[in-house]
Amino acid sequence: MTTGRTAPDPREARNPAEFIARLQALRTWSGLTYRELAARADARGDVLPRSTVANMLARTTVPREELLAAFVRACGVGPGAAQEWEAVRKELATRGAYEPGRYEPGADERVAGERPAGEPDRAAQAPATAGAVAVGAAGTGAGTGAAVAETAETAGAGTEAAVAETAETAGAAEEAPPVWPGAEGEEPPADTHDPGTPEAPAGPRSRLHRALVAVTGVAGLVVATLSVVAFLREDTPAHRTPPALTAPAEGPVHIRVIGSDLCLNERRGSRSGQIHQRACAGADLPAYELKKLPGDHWRIVSRHPDFGPGCSGIPSGGRIPDAALEDSECGDPSRVERFTLEPHGTPVTGYRIVPAGSATPGTCVTVVGDRTAEWSRLAQAPCTPDARGQLFSFDRREGA
Repeated sequence: MTTGRTAPDPREARNPAEFIARLQALRTWSGLTYRELAARADARGDVLPRSTVANMLARTTVPREELLAAFVRACGVGPGAAQEWEAVRKELATRGAYEPGRYEPGADERVAGERPAGEPDRAAQAPATAGAVAVGAAGTGAGTGAAVAETAETAGAGTEAAVAETAETAGAAEEAPPVWPGAEGEEPPADTHDPGTPEAPAGPRSRLHRALVAVTGVAGLVVATLSVVAFLREDTPAHRTPPALTAPAEGPVHIRVIGSDLCLNERRGSRSGQIHQRACAGADLPAYELKKLPGDHWRIVSRHPDFGPGCSGIPSGGRIPDAALEDSECGDPSRVERFTLEPHGTPVTGYRIVPAGSATPGTCVTVVGDRTAEWSRLAQAPCTPDARGQLFSFDRREGA
């Protein structure tokens, strides 16, 4: 939700086009991406695919009643305000126009939509008219039921996994108990020495044999140790040959962070679209491509196996200084989706990803937090002279 601003009023719309404009403003007011809206709707028991939301906001006709209801609830409006949206939609769908005064719910029926997203719906808890209570209880019940079910399912899965792992470990311990020397089933060592017979002194040949065996064993151990040390030294990052720097070009790429073997990637199962860094060997979600745009600008195209094609961008026009770099649908006017890919250093040591037209100038896409750790997130931050965590290589993606 945008702090300090009230939710758009649907009663200001006079025709379907103005109604769609109010819906777009409501989405901006909520501060949620299409993915976040879909996730919130899913938690309340509603079905709201992000592609459906994008299509709804691009049309010039009013949406279906159930689609509108799921959308406004996900945006965070209360039951009373949701009734206003539905009433205006009905007027526009039947008459093609809306006249103020034809539908004016009582003051006790209207619940302000200015509550922050995620706070409990006060209208569903306080005394109100029967209609408002019914709507509030239905909406809150769906959200609470889904949340409780999801929590129970997650907790149950974690408990079952822990119990299974403990049982498996215990079973393995029972199946293979340690066998100590002299225990039943173990062959005792051969011993033909009679304690009553004096031990004969070792002769020269015996002593020489033992010495040679000892020297040979020590030499073999030294050689093996040196071989292991040499192998480990060659395999450490300091002794590896760094991958070649690749300039930006149209086509499939892995976007690699300079100075590490980490590439841009989303978390599997996440709906937020937030971009992190992870080992390049497993960075395949989503598949990235570069597309050249006019004016020396580039678009970073993302192809997600579950959500389809999209674009990387900075939300809210880049007005938030540390806004996250995230993947979402292309063409959202509230996002910065164009970048300049600027070479840095002489000779060039990497390329900066600079949001073009960001409301926070002088920013670069930056690895935030521990730059050497997997799953550190990417966000816009002030460009620095040393460009640490701000340089990238656009390695060609093999097999694409």
